[in-house]
Amino acid sequence: MTPRLDTLRDCLEGVIPGHIVTCDPAGVPNVAFLSQAEYVDNEHLALSYQFFNTTRRNVLAGSPVRLLLTSHLTARQYRLSLQYLRTETAGPLFERMKAKLAGIAAHSGMTGIFRLLGADIYRVLDIVPVPGGCISPPPPAVNCLNALRRSTERLSGCANLECLLEKAVDCLEKEFGFSHLMLLMHDEARGCLFTLASRGYAQSGIGSEIPVGSGLIGICARERSPIRIGFMTSEYAYGRTVRDGLAAEGQLDALETAIPLPGLPNAASQMAIPIVAGDRLLGVIYVESLADLHFDYDEEDALVVFAAQLGLAMQHHQMTDDAPDETPVAERPAMPPEGAPLTVRYFAANDSIFVDDDYLIKGVAGAILWALLNDFTQRGRTTFTNKGLRVDSRIRLPGASDNLEARLVLLQRRLAERNAGIAIGKTGRGRFTLTVERPLTLVES
Repeated sequence: MTPRLDTLRDCLEGVIPGHIVTCDPAGVPNVAFLSQAEYVDNEHLALSYQFFNTTRRNVLAGSPVRLLLTSHLTARQYRLSLQYLRTETAGPLFERMKAKLAGIAAHSGMTGIFRLLGADIYRVLDIVPVPGGCISPPPPAVNCLNALRRSTERLSGCANLECLLEKAVDCLEKEFGFSHLMLLMHDEARGCLFTLASRGYAQSGIGSEIPVGSGLIGICARERSPIRIGFMTSEYAYGRTVRDGLAAEGQLDALETAIPLPGLPNAASQMAIPIVAGDRLLGVIYVESLADLHFDYDEEDALVVFAAQLGLAMQHHQMTDDAPDETPVAERPAMPPEGAPLTVRYFAANDSIFVDDDYLIKGVAGAILWALLNDFTQRGRTTFTNKGLRVDSRIRLPGASDNLEARLVLLQRRLAERNAGIAIGKTGRGRFTLTVERPLTLVES
């Protein structure tokens, strides 16, 4: 029985280079090492095109192509017969291969030499196992299918977005066994992602941002495609690169409001999975490890399905969280708080908020907090609704895809971390309350 391509994906990790065989129009054979092969589907494979060499000339001239692959887990080998179809030089597949090749190059001391020029797409005509001995593969660290089943059951029991996001992070840690992870949400209006939750780091990094298209996380978001790297490469470092870039450009104001992204300084294995619902990018799941080749195709598959389930659930909660579940009641003015005054400064240029000269938050979440605090100081108001925020002209929500509920969760968590005497808490579907424990001085700049 001919093996299916998806059953030998462990041969495609780049640990043992493949051998590609072609011949020129005169029939002279040529054998070369292949840096990278990428699974596309059970009928197609993508091979890295890095140099215009003999192999490349032979392929373009119509040579038959044979490929020898070896599993680094079992030592089993396979001979594949391929037919060249086309070359892609941009898009999700190209970016996945480019990122993985960067890690392979760094691991093999070929950084600056290995540079992906294109992803050559081939049709797989035949797969033949090479006779010979092999060893048993090591057992997987996690049963991905069981982890996915248990996670789906847990997510289905969430009644609101805040619960859903917390359960999602908990599942990634406890069901899948990821020790270092981040959940980032998409801010479409500002073209960035902001950290909403993390696990395994000394600092949570809640509210930290990364531009779409920057680093592994940003490229995953831009291409809406999973990206997985098995070896450390500085080319796809996401936190230090962004901060160093701001410093080099002299953007001191940006640095003052830049919450450092959490992360391992020397992560070897990295994987980023987009969270998408329909045609909307909602966020990115990011996991990392200090170990080489810590994540495999099975974990990537499971996380893609998990992210799809999470995206649909997030979209559902964002559509239903606007509807109040009870009749509004008359508001009683809040009692004036006591204690040392708290100075809250607002900068309209980027909607940033500073509490006693310490940066808190910016963007839509900052505009929301400023509106809430003004209503509290001027009218004693403490209860609010999502619907009310959506029509509040002071907040300037970016439109239908505003991720309002996610921004409220972000604001709630940043306030809790800051512990400055201001808090918001959910009181029902589409309702929340503001608590202020110290007298406020509001300053607008």
